[in-house]
Amino acid sequence: MTLQASRLNPEFLEEIFPYQGCETVSLCYGCGSCSGVCPVEKVVDEFDPRKIVHMVALGMEEALINGDVIWACSQCQSCIPVCPQDVRCADVIKALRDEAVKRKSVDPERLEHLGQFAVVDGGKCVACLTCVRLCPFGAPKIADEGYAVIEPELCRACGICVLECPAEAIELAPSPEARGALK
Repeated sequence: MTLQASRLNPEFLEEIFPYQGCETVSLCYGCGSCSGVCPVEKVVDEFDPRKIVHMVALGMEEALINGDVIWACSQCQSCIPVCPQDVRCADVIKALRDEAVKRKSVDPERLEHLGQFAVVDGGKCVACLTCVRLCPFGAPKIADEGYAVIEPELCRACGICVLECPAEAIELAPSPEARGALK
């Protein structure tokens, strides 16, 4: 990969620094422990938590915020306990996602396509409240129109509602991890 200095933002690390878990990004020395334990790295060719941390440190803001690579992380946090420098890769990736949403670099349609939240087909939903009762994150609500809706900012794409919906009204696109495993 060729880096163009004009496309780097040297202040990007400072912008991400206030997010929880990002204060140790500059301590990464590239040992690869995070990559070695990452289940997503095994199935999604473009994904490597070590690479993402280094991209942050280099100021590769545009590639990270506007690209799809940060959405491949399953947020399993396996990378966190193995890092000898206490760099919290999963937290850094979460911060990048939050920043992408904040900057409106990603819209709900794109997030839906990336398998980041479930979607209810209002025509099939019978408002039985199964999804509302079973969701551990409180994402489903019954809309004034009489069917369930999923609040994207609360949904963790766990798939519980999809599996438990008796009307089969809820869909969740396969995550990048799942699509990578199907290659």
